[in-house]
Amino acid sequence: MYEPDRTLGQLPGPQRTPPPRPVQNAVKLMYAGAAIELIALVVALITQNSIKSALRTIHPHYTAAQLHSAVTMQITSLVIGAAVATALWLWMAWANGRGYNWARILSAVFFGISSLDLVITFAAVRAPGGIIVSFAIWLVGLGAIVLLFSRESSAFFRQLPAFR
Repeated sequence: MYEPDRTLGQLPGPQRTPPPRPVQNAVKLMYAGAAIELIALVVALITQNSIKSALRTIHPHYTAAQLHSAVTMQITSLVIGAAVATALWLWMAWANGRGYNWARILSAVFFGISSLDLVITFAAVRAPGGIIVSFAIWLVGLGAIVLLFSRESSAFFRQLPAFR
């Protein structure tokens, strides 16, 4: 019985080299960024009273119901923000580890947004813990971006089509 050769008609794809050490380290930093986001969320949930105290200081005229609503809104936004940020860290780690150049570019865009968030945090947040966490997340992002745009990493990202 005739068995057709299954490799006929298939062109070999581009040879993929494993990610260089800077890309591997950037991916590890991205996983660390996701972990920091989750830790920050847990700390925020545990310290809800400090959020309540800060809101009471900022808005001393709030009634108990208004204060409760403000705390609930703050906690809800923290939970949603942390979930989105964690998902983005994990997505960028996955995509950059596979050599997708679009992910490297998007990571730089997200770092720019994180930089703006850090400035806003310094201007608006009065809680030292929030400032420290925001700065730690920003530093992790800075490290990942520096590694992703190193000469060795750039060669790795150039070996694959830009948008696949």
